[in-house]
Amino acid sequence: MMRQDSNDDSEDVSLFDAEDETTRKSKKSKIRHPLASFFHLFFRVSAILVYLLCEILSSSFIACMVTIILLLSCDFWTVKNITGRLLVGLRWWNQVDDDGRSHWIFEARKPSTRGNTASSDSESRIFWLGLVICPFIWVIFIFSTLLSFKIKWLAVVIMGVVLQCANLYGYVKCKVGNKSNLKSMATNYFGRQFFRQAAKEEGS
Repeated sequence: MMRQDSNDDSEDVSLFDAEDETTRKSKKSKIRHPLASFFHLFFRVSAILVYLLCEILSSSFIACMVTIILLLSCDFWTVKNITGRLLVGLRWWNQVDDDGRSHWIFEARKPSTRGNTASSDSESRIFWLGLVICPFIWVIFIFSTLLSFKIKWLAVVIMGVVLQCANLYGYVKCKVGNKSNLKSMATNYFGRQFFRQAAKEEGS
């Protein structure tokens, strides 16, 4: 009877561990900030759609231009100040010290001591996909504008590229750090590869 009880206990423990693992995975895949995720894509996608459909929506160039610029400005402010901090734990800004010198600050949230993160994998995927794909679309718009001789749209398209590439550069800088961090990461990686190769040759 004692053996049977011990087997039951081990089975219960394994079952509870499996449940904990599944709940942990569900938390990683769950979108914890649905409103921030929505507006992270809403403004930038809306600006692209208005640009593509402007001739259908309105015959006024000024109205379309003002609408696109407002959407791009709202997107820049939202991504820089809200969604980056909530979805991936990154933020960047400009600070002026007492001497009047301007400093750019790039920060990343430190991992929790308990191993929990404030952002999920789904939110991180939404953030980075929206952040990377949309600037490339505006770059394509630059070439299409030049090839179709729609020079009046060039200023709007350039503004889209500048505003969205600024956020992309800022968050990439927050993610990977400065050049010294990149050099140290590369040095550590190639060092580990070198030692692994040396260990394999000694073993053979």
